[in-house]
Amino acid sequence: MDGIQGGEELIKISGMIEKIIYQNEENGYTVCDIATDDDELITAVGIMPYICEGESIEAGGKWTVHPQFGHQFSIEYYEKRLPSTETAILKYLSSGAIRGIGRVTAKRIVEKYGLDSFDVIEHNPDWLCDLPGISPKKAKDIGESFRSQFGMRTVMMFCRDYFGPVTSVKIYKRFGSGAVDVIKANPYLLCDEINGIGFEKADSVARSLGIPKDSRERIAAGIKFVLTYNQYSSGHVYLPKNKLIETSCKLLSCPPESAEAELEILISDGSLVLVKEDGRDCVYTKNAYKAEKYIVEKLDSLSKTDHRIDLMNVSTLIERVEVENGISYAKLQRKAITDSLCQGVFVLTGGPGTGKTTVARAIIRIFETLGLSVALCAPTGRAAKRMTEATGREAKTIHRLLETERTSEDEPIFRRGEDNPLDEDVIMVDESSMIDIYLMESLLRATRPTARLILIGDASQLPPVGPGCVFKDIIASDRYNTVELKHIFRQAMESLIVTNAHAVNDGEHIDLTKKDGDFFFLPRETDELTAQTVVDLCRKRLPKSYGLSVFDGIQVITPSKKGALGTETLCMALQSAINPPSNGKKELKRRTSVLREGDKVMQVKNNYSITWKKPDGGEGTGVFNGDIGVIVKISHSEEKITVDYDGRTVEYDFTAAEELELAYAITVHKSQGSEYPIVVIPLFRYTPKLLTRNLLYTAITRARDMVVLVGDGEVADMMVDNNRQAKRYTGLEYFLTRFDD
Repeated sequence: MDGIQGGEELIKISGMIEKIIYQNEENGYTVCDIATDDDELITAVGIMPYICEGESIEAGGKWTVHPQFGHQFSIEYYEKRLPSTETAILKYLSSGAIRGIGRVTAKRIVEKYGLDSFDVIEHNPDWLCDLPGISPKKAKDIGESFRSQFGMRTVMMFCRDYFGPVTSVKIYKRFGSGAVDVIKANPYLLCDEINGIGFEKADSVARSLGIPKDSRERIAAGIKFVLTYNQYSSGHVYLPKNKLIETSCKLLSCPPESAEAELEILISDGSLVLVKEDGRDCVYTKNAYKAEKYIVEKLDSLSKTDHRIDLMNVSTLIERVEVENGISYAKLQRKAITDSLCQGVFVLTGGPGTGKTTVARAIIRIFETLGLSVALCAPTGRAAKRMTEATGREAKTIHRLLETERTSEDEPIFRRGEDNPLDEDVIMVDESSMIDIYLMESLLRATRPTARLILIGDASQLPPVGPGCVFKDIIASDRYNTVELKHIFRQAMESLIVTNAHAVNDGEHIDLTKKDGDFFFLPRETDELTAQTVVDLCRKRLPKSYGLSVFDGIQVITPSKKGALGTETLCMALQSAINPPSNGKKELKRRTSVLREGDKVMQVKNNYSITWKKPDGGEGTGVFNGDIGVIVKISHSEEKITVDYDGRTVEYDFTAAEELELAYAITVHKSQGSEYPIVVIPLFRYTPKLLTRNLLYTAITRARDMVVLVGDGEVADMMVDNNRQAKRYTGLEYFLTRFDD
């Protein structure tokens, strides 16, 4: 055994890359044949970015057995070596690894310089001008390309002691061949610049480099980390200065005066922003402050645009739509329709059964009659799909509407913005409670100054996963015309889903003894019995009675990922019952779970670049957090997983399988914006932080046709009584109410 990696002894090999069988350019995952120095030809797999045929490497790894291809060498780390024979040099240069060198030029270089070819390219690239077809500029480019290739070797070797290959590639892409010098100078830049590297990891690198715990760089990085971490863990847009210092000191184990001194420097140099709100010092990241300020300014600008319409004409238009649809709008619905037509910014809110969709359809129809174009959008794919079905017009995700692209660092950017705004006259957004400050900022930047903005949502739903409470803050500011629909219409009143949802929202206990066609409670004394019942409902009882399955209508929604009735446990139990292993089903084993052909899965992170295809030949890019599909194929030969998302087919490399999770059961937070025919909700005792009123309300309102509660009935009462809503530090309401001051 020649090496140790992560506590496991690794075998060391060396040889030349004979053939590249497959290589993923995004993450560097490679399948290749290696001609070893022992005159063996082996197949190797692993993260090997920028590797090329003809290159010589030293690598550490272990032997594995592929179910189809047999023995393979799985590479954990590798180091490039320069080819040492003229034949190997020629093969390497002919591979296209060096920009500007093709087969003909490679042959000319090797014929003239032989074993000194690499030395000439690296140190004296101008000598290449002696060869036909190579200009001084081309010679310079060849030299730079060569140095870049082998600069990466240094970066990868340095990073191997701290990070996995994928993260090392990100570091190289961000900092280039000088990454090692950058990291040694200030390793804390990693948690600022590289997605996925947190403060703790950067701190461990710093300690290994001998950087003292009281260094200014460390304290500054810790403070910034506390701010950004709280944005995405708790939704805080800012932190009070005293709280920020207190939390930072706990993280850094430093005295308050050190943290305060460094914080003052960060504020004075513009890295962070200090705002006084009602006598309290509030500290923002630059991006968070910019986002909230822009939202305030743009909303104010949109609201001041003159959209006056002859009210007599509006009344006529409403009556015409009533005749078309054979309905008569209630007084508050008519007001909502009228206000939306006359205002630059309009907010419509209300619970289930109050007629929001009816109003939205009328608004769209009247705008179309007036010759105005309307863009319909929602934060998630499922919410957009619901909007499409409800209105009969195409609705897009906000990301798709803004035409999302991706940077070289894998960060999303939008083609639509201030320089390329949306064409539509009206932007109508559904499920607006799910929008965080950054997505709202991006949407507003793409909204024309003369356009109307209509926000529709339920303010009682859970707040967005990202930072802020945009929808609630806009309503609370009382600055823009808002209509809240409260009346539950007779048809909706007949549904216990609707009446119980409103009861929960009003703090009233549900009568669990009352049974109806769309709302049931099945008491179970233990978590084990509850889990068994959930499985039985999904596998037998509900499919038999209603002709639906977990793939086309039944969704288990639970408060937590962990615990006896969390998503992880229930998904494994449901998978075993509904899609058990068989000889005809291929599967991919992971550390804690198995993905199998036929499994229901969810995309758990936004992937803006992945391609999807439709049976009719249509194609596009992007699969987003919360999208649910079914695994239709697992190919070990191609190392790909194929997932069908409601007619959109997506291929994942095995290395991207981390983006997929089983979805037989999902958390309430993941269900936001979605609607399912039948929702099964296990009731079990868990942390009070998760057993809250708005969480139960959100879960119930995900059901269209039926809710089944299973478990401890007292838990439902506990959730109704627990109206605790985690405080989010946001400045939007404050800025909106004082914008003219």
